[in-house]
Amino acid sequence: MSGDVVVRRGETVEYEPVEAAEGLSKGVLLDESDGAPSFAMRRFTLAPGAEVPRHTNEVEHEQYVLEGEYVVGIGDEEHVVSAGDSLLIPAGVVHWYRNEGSEAGAFLCAVPNGEDAISLVEP
Repeated sequence: MSGDVVVRRGETVEYEPVEAAEGLSKGVLLDESDGAPSFAMRRFTLAPGAEVPRHTNEVEHEQYVLEGEYVVGIGDEEHVVSAGDSLLIPAGVVHWYRNEGSEAGAFLCAVPNGEDAISLVEP
């Protein structure tokens, strides 16, 4: 086994609001700074009524819904997702989020380490 083992306790993860989307918060669970060689794993929370604008990323996203129910737009389609659902959002594909419910949504998101440019897209 190579590399150092990292165990990050949930209560030590710091969550910060995401500037481009009111009601969206992000906590980095593991990334390059922890010695993760390939991927960063993040946890997002989406407050009731929150909307994340249409945008693209230069890297793919693999996501797993932890709780709540919310809408994810990917390309020209909208999908209602809930706990246990998984999503693959390819690099460069327009996507957005909308929580129309009364409960917060939460999801894990894994992305490749390295630079990622986010571009907002007009509807």
